[in-house]
Amino acid sequence: MTTRRNFIKTAAMASFGALVLPNSLFAYSENFKIDKKIRVGFIGVGLRGQEHIKLLAKRNDVDIIAFADLNKAMLSASQKILNTHNKPSAQEFSNGEYDYRNLLRLKNIDAVVIATPWEWHLTQGVEAMRAKKIVGMEVSGAIKLQDCWEFVKAYEETKVPIFMMENVCYRRDVMAILHMVRKGMFGELVHGRGGYQHDLRGVLFNDGITPYNSGTEFGEKGFSEAKWRTEHYIKRNGELYPTHGLGPIAMTMNINRGNRLTRLSSFSSKSVGLHKYIVEHEKGGDKHPNSQIKFNQGDVVTTQIACENGETILLTHDTSLQRPYDLGFRVQGTEGLWQDFGWGEFNQGHIYFEKNMNHTHKWENTEKWLTENDHPMWKRFEKDANGAGHGGMDFFVMNTFIECIKRNIEFPMDVYDLATWYSITPLSEESIAKGSQIVEIPDFTNGQWKSRKPVFGMTDEF
Repeated sequence: MTTRRNFIKTAAMASFGALVLPNSLFAYSENFKIDKKIRVGFIGVGLRGQEHIKLLAKRNDVDIIAFADLNKAMLSASQKILNTHNKPSAQEFSNGEYDYRNLLRLKNIDAVVIATPWEWHLTQGVEAMRAKKIVGMEVSGAIKLQDCWEFVKAYEETKVPIFMMENVCYRRDVMAILHMVRKGMFGELVHGRGGYQHDLRGVLFNDGITPYNSGTEFGEKGFSEAKWRTEHYIKRNGELYPTHGLGPIAMTMNINRGNRLTRLSSFSSKSVGLHKYIVEHEKGGDKHPNSQIKFNQGDVVTTQIACENGETILLTHDTSLQRPYDLGFRVQGTEGLWQDFGWGEFNQGHIYFEKNMNHTHKWENTEKWLTENDHPMWKRFEKDANGAGHGGMDFFVMNTFIECIKRNIEFPMDVYDLATWYSITPLSEESIAKGSQIVEIPDFTNGQWKSRKPVFGMTDEF
């Protein structure tokens, strides 16, 4: 078994990028060949899908072939993006919610990007794999635990790869910390924290023209995510959106690649934030119909996770109360400690290395340390990432997706990561429903985690 201590020693001694040779991406078909361009279809071209379209439309090695979406306005906006970049219009599939299946039947598509509401991820992702289309999947949590097994089953039967598009793993400060962990600067890791701490009240209740022009409506009367996301807060109670907080910590701890998540316990606070928001909103009030809704989702949900190699992780889901954006990362080892706050700029957060700081017991600003240990990927692609969504993170997601396909190299976030990270949602719901009992986390790799090697961020390319 690869231990954390041995990995640190190996990583510190190895030249960067020489630690592991990636596996083939196209194990499912020896005859799969990429000609000059990757041909991509989009299932879901809402505001999130359009961000990906903007990035791929800039590339000369990609052809965008087709869009599937029910919303005519979103389809029109997506076509305008292609027109702006002098690209041919994409074929449209909008004749009912299952018309995406006709997109999957197209023979001139190599891969699909799925950016649809959460409840569609399983159906569309599995059908895409069975249609021999490589999948780029936007993030969420699973609706049911069985969904996670269905993703794994579809992959292991078809060998069609699926890429987990978790953009926060590519955040610049997060990657610098990962780089420092792999150089041994944090010693042996002991604990990590992360979460989704983001005021979403104006997204969950919105009758405006953008997700941030808030209102008090949702469902059929809502706009964008308010059409579907709010229903989860009414019906469910758990860690609804685990991957932003878990993904980066999982990378530092080599989850599914020398380590694994074993069990969790979740706690939920009471639910008062969304009711208060509706009652106090200028478009709401205590007589507004939505003020009578009972929300099941607790305002703050915390999930404690144990790892096979002895580390612990704490996730926080906090989206229904007033607060600044903050994913709340913490990486703590025997030699160092980093805590982040805010949007993740290099001049935010605190860091402490006892020996390097002469036992001062005082925090230092992170900027100096992160700049000196900037990840080689960011050094190489800083200009390319400039202007891309979420502070440049989105560039790395789509660049990795396309470059891995072009080069026949395994995705750094694969079906086993997707299943593991997605599973936190239904498992946390189960734990809360059982009075915060400890719940076992399945090993979706079926023991492969013991021999699989880390690949994320191991080169300066993807």
